[in-house]
Amino acid sequence: MQAHRERGFTLVEIAIVLVIIGLLLGGVLKGQELITQARIRNIVNDMNGITAAIYAYQDRYRALPGDERHVAVSGRWGVSGGDGNGVLCGAYNGGTVGGSACGGEMESRLIWRHLRLSGLITGAEDSIPVNAAGGLIGIQAGAFGLSGHVLCISNLPAKIAAAIDAQQDDGNPRTGSLRGARQNAPNPAADPNPAADTAYQDDGSLTYLICKSI
Repeated sequence: MQAHRERGFTLVEIAIVLVIIGLLLGGVLKGQELITQARIRNIVNDMNGITAAIYAYQDRYRALPGDERHVAVSGRWGVSGGDGNGVLCGAYNGGTVGGSACGGEMESRLIWRHLRLSGLITGAEDSIPVNAAGGLIGIQAGAFGLSGHVLCISNLPAKIAAAIDAQQDDGNPRTGSLRGARQNAPNPAADPNPAADTAYQDDGSLTYLICKSI
């Protein structure tokens, strides 16, 4: 009786398998890069759109959304307003700044209600917008040494934060009109003394909060 001989793979078959694996890996990596680039574009578009909406509101009503006096906003839409002092009270994430309460509704949350009721942005009336990376988009008065009002974006992977900083500013998280700091929790407060990163550290695990002057 003739013995059955085991047949192995030929070099050509192994080469074909390796080529297929390489194509699959290349497709996956390319797809991930396309997703990352799409998220960057979405976040930058949100930043520009929200900034434009705030300026449009000020031009239309001669007041800062969120801060516009209660009597004016209540008469127009029947909702709460701010104190009209020209400065938003509250943190970008809806919390307090420096441990002090606003004495009423946070103006940094009211800003979204006012912008949506004016028709300048869309979304649920009282909700803080969510960015394409799953964090928040918010406005507050000052952060990271920046004066005036700033627009903050949280929970950004280092690669996305670095790309946005490079597009919008100087690419350095410690200087310019856009600054950032690594996070130690989701949607953190904008620490006025951030970690001393002079570059975004892309190790695959760190996330960043960035804030830009508007």
